[in-house]
This record gives sequence, C-alpha cells and structure tokens, in this order.
Amino acid sequence: MDYDLLIVGGGPAGLTAAIYGCRANLSVLVLEKFAVGGYIVVSEKVTNYPGFPEGITGAELGELFEKQAKNLGAEIKWATVSKIADQGDVKVISTDKGEYRSKAVIVSSGTSHSSLGVPGEEKFKGRGISTCATCDAPFFKGKKVLVVGGGNAAVQEAIFLTQFAEKVYIVHRRGQLIAEQRLQEKALENDKIEFLWNTIVKEIAGEDLVEQAVLFDNKTGEEWSLEVSGVFVYVGMQPNTFFLEDSAVEMDGKGYILTNENMETSVPGIFAAGDVRQRKVRQVITAASDGAVAANKAKSYIKKS
Repeated sequence: MDYDLLIVGGGPAGLTAAIYGCRANLSVLVLEKFAVGGYIVVSEKVTNYPGFPEGITGAELGELFEKQAKNLGAEIKWATVSKIADQGDVKVISTDKGEYRSKAVIVSSGTSHSSLGVPGEEKFKGRGISTCATCDAPFFKGKKVLVVGGGNAAVQEAIFLTQFAEKVYIVHRRGQLIAEQRLQEKALENDKIEFLWNTIVKEIAGEDLVEQAVLFDNKTGEEWSLEVSGVFVYVGMQPNTFFLEDSAVEMDGKGYILTNENMETSVPGIFAAGDVRQRKVRQVITAASDGAVAANKAKSYIKKS
C-alpha cells in the first residue's frame, strides 16, 4: 500500500489528524485542493483559538499547522479527490492526479460557500462577486459593496470591507442578525455599514462587471435596484462530500457525514473529522479535536487489520 493513512483535506481537522498520525508512526498523506490550512487562511484574524491571547491571522495559524505536520513527517500533495472505493483492508482514492491506496482514510474536506442561485451570479463570479473579503477587498477601494447574510462570516467580512469600501450594505432576509453579539455591536456602531432588513437579492446585473443588485423586501413586496460594484455572499455552507455520493458512507439530507463519537463512519476504515461531519459547532478548535480523535481511532483500526 502507498500509505497507512490518507487524509482528504488539509484544514485544521486534517492537519491535526496528520500530526497525530505521524506521532503514531504511521505513513501519512494529506490531499488538499484549495489551500493548506483550510478556509481559516483567509480570515483576517482568529481571536478564539487558545494559546494566542492577542489573536493570530488565519494564514499564520494555517502555516503553523502545516509546518508542524510536515516536521513530523506528513506528506502533503495538491489533488482533487473524485472517489473513495472501499476494498476491505484497502481504500482506493481516485484523484485528478492519479490513484492512491491506504489502509485507512480520514475525510476532513470541510465545506464550501452556498450560492444565492439568482440570475447573474455565475456570470459575475470573479468579476464583482466574491466569498472572500480578505482576498478581494482592495479591489473595491472607494466603492459601494453589498454583503449578503446575517451570520458571523457575513458581519465579520462586512466590518473588514469598511477599511476599503466607501459604503457597505448588509442585506439580510430576517429582521435581525444571527451573528454573535460582539460582532453585531461592532457592525451596528460602524457608520459605513447600512442594514437592509427583511430583504433578499433577486438578481445581479451589469455589463462586464457587477453594477447593481436587484433587491426585494419580503415584508412590503417592494423591488428596487441598488448600485454596487461588488457582492460578497455569505449565506451558509455546504459539505464537500460529492466524491462520496456513490459510496456506502452514510450522510444526512444535506450531505454532512454521519459519525459516532469516535469519528467512525458507516464504512470500517473510513473516518470523518471537522466541518464535513454532522455537528452543531463548527470552529477551528472543534475541527482540531475531531482530527485528533479520528487519527487515534484510525491507528487502532490499522493495527487490528
């Protein structure tokens, strides 16, 4: 076999699993398609991870995870997984870079941003539509932008955008935010942020770049156009489990993987950790915890097989 343990996804869960796997003297391969460190690398600042009282940028924290895993012997490769086949004691992982074989697999592929599903969204992706303010905010210096959503990600990114944009509108389909109180207070106190309550986006329009958003007030029934140069979408997440659709790994109706407290899935030798797993709390620390548990249980499985 190529490896003892193969980990799909190089975020906090996957890299923690790699650290624990290497410490158990397993040969470990991590496959990542987006960015080693996961989505935390685009966070301007992480203030709730223990050990960093002054906070740390997401990129720095992700880099530390990666460095520790590599120092212990983990191998990290860029690849997009398309299928995991269970052949008993052997798991075959198909990717765009070829096939890999391992004794056990930990799926820690995380989540991706959900889309609005409105006209113009696909056309203007990368041309005014973004899901990463930290990445793209400088392109909107002195301009008006729209943030869609009312959770932590939407509010945090809206606050960050005020460092560059002339005006930031937050569109939320409800009459109040669902973000944590500290973030709500910061946003409500920011003069550059204007809230559009009980409102949804019906369309995004423009020529070559985003020029306006068509909005709809779901209380009054009013529809109008708002001139903006950018639309930042934060309306929830969806699990990256498409490569498990033809497998026997059980998932819920939304595609999140079902596990027990040992991170074991319905298929022996396949484990899941982090945001891709059905759970209520999705934070860096809970993902790291999952990764540690999954690696320890994978070690036990490998020794028995």
